[in-house]
Amino acid sequence: MCGIVGYIGKKQASNILIEGLKKLEYRGYDSAGIAVLDNDILVYKQPGKVVNLEESIDEKVVGKTIGIAHTRWATHGEPTVENAHPHKSNNQEIVLVHNGIIENYKFLKDELLDHGFTFLGQTDTEVLVNYIQYIQDKDQSTIDVAVRKALQNVNGAYALAIIDKKEPNKMVVTRKGSPLAIGLTGTNDEFYVASDAIPIIEHTQSLVYLNDNDVVVLERGQQMKVTDIYGVEKQYKVKTLDLNLDKVSKGDYEHYMLKEIFEQPSTIKNTLFSHLNTENSNIHFENLDELKEKLVKASRIIIVSCGTSWHAGIVGEYIIEELARIPVEVEYASEFRYRNPIITKDDIVMAISQSGETADTLAALRYSKAQGATTFCVCNVFNSSMARECDFTAYTYAGAEIGVASTKAFTAQVAVVSLLAIQLGLERNEITQERANSLVEEIKTLPSVVNHIFNIDDHIKSVAKNYIKTTSFLFLGRGINFPIALEGALKLKEISYIHAEGYPAAEMKHGPIAMIEESLPTVIIATNNEYYDKLVSNAQEVKARKGPIIAVVNEDDSEMIHTADFVFKVPRVSDMLQPIVAVLPLQLFSYHVAVLKGCNVDQPRNLAKSVTVE
Repeated sequence: MCGIVGYIGKKQASNILIEGLKKLEYRGYDSAGIAVLDNDILVYKQPGKVVNLEESIDEKVVGKTIGIAHTRWATHGEPTVENAHPHKSNNQEIVLVHNGIIENYKFLKDELLDHGFTFLGQTDTEVLVNYIQYIQDKDQSTIDVAVRKALQNVNGAYALAIIDKKEPNKMVVTRKGSPLAIGLTGTNDEFYVASDAIPIIEHTQSLVYLNDNDVVVLERGQQMKVTDIYGVEKQYKVKTLDLNLDKVSKGDYEHYMLKEIFEQPSTIKNTLFSHLNTENSNIHFENLDELKEKLVKASRIIIVSCGTSWHAGIVGEYIIEELARIPVEVEYASEFRYRNPIITKDDIVMAISQSGETADTLAALRYSKAQGATTFCVCNVFNSSMARECDFTAYTYAGAEIGVASTKAFTAQVAVVSLLAIQLGLERNEITQERANSLVEEIKTLPSVVNHIFNIDDHIKSVAKNYIKTTSFLFLGRGINFPIALEGALKLKEISYIHAEGYPAAEMKHGPIAMIEESLPTVIIATNNEYYDKLVSNAQEVKARKGPIIAVVNEDDSEMIHTADFVFKVPRVSDMLQPIVAVLPLQLFSYHVAVLKGCNVDQPRNLAKSVTVE
């Protein structure tokens, strides 16, 4: 949610800020703005995409070497010029960009109104920048002291970058609940700031990831200084990234989403072989040994996640319970801590998150940790908040995922959870070494199996052409493919804006069947051997009501192909691997429908990649 870029150095700031915003636009694209500072503060803001902002900037920015920038996902107030960031204080001397939500902004705003402050827009951020001015004026303090004192009275989540006309060689950055990183260049005359590493890596790969309540002063000619909000000095660690800029470009693909779908053979391979010994195929998770006993003796595993990661969690529930015989509960992270859940020290709470910064999931983890549970994270981003705070992290190695609708991260998450389930099954003596070896050997074939599915991409595109005017879809699956019905429906609604619902196939008769008619296509995932006959019966029930059917079937299917209007054929694999195989044609189908409709698949309306606010 929202992206922040900052620069202080010797280069022209506006160029760095605009290019950085373009790389962060997947985080928010309702509006964008920059502020640069010299003897005066220049602010440029535009609703819409970063390109609108870029076209509005004039020659006045030339020579300005310090600045901050922002691309917005709207929370308070519509995406207008007045509500776009950066926001200026009433005295026109302090400028601020903000990612997050200030929960007590109404209380602060009322206080400021009593002191004569005025407001142009509706954002909580405009309240915050004026509250910092209020503290600074009252105490006659420097900007960093004013920021620290102001934050002592602020409730909510934030990542902030702040500059002050009175101190033109200084920038203050801070975070609580929203990610922020600083790029170091080996000199005290140049610093980079961004919400994640992607805008920074072309300039430096030496990063400091801020922790909650860190307040950082970046000043020309001075070493970076970190304190807490009370001014107590804190130590920081510099991380060296190994990230290639080419891996976060679209390359020859029309969209990031398509590139990321087609990357899945390699991302699954990277994920698997990062946790498999190449010599003997033994499964290994770094640093897991110290927690292995807790995992093996766990009374239950609670999986907390949101969106696509929640669907990966449901797949994990099926696999872990089948192989390790540990009870698993899958919870919406956004609801988890608010229902006063029962958590014990014998529980393992597993978070699944692409970014490792999802606010709801992070809050659920912290709540669980406070109750004494062991916390475990499946995550795609090194040094993310979850990775730093969990007792153990298993990385997915899927690489940067820029498309807002998650694809390769999902299959990588399922791959990691599958390996974990096999290892737990072995450790708990619920499966034999022979079965474990057999499962691992089949898992190792996944990259080539997935690659084979792309042969039907042209067919999927031709099928998609029939549905660009469709207004609603029903997705059905049974057993381990039920969450794939949910995921297929989510992908379609996310990027094509077509209403879609996922259901367990057996539940169709308990309500959704009332909606079946010629104008409602039903997608049936029919690759599951155990439930295959029942799925064929479900298909017959749909056809009896003149409903069109698209079916995902095995390549050797002999029955569903005679019932469905269209089929997507995939290789036959064991039950545990079916979700990874079955989801790919649904990703491609959603992509092609959306593109044919003229939708922006990489930046769907109202969505953002990393949801760092509740």
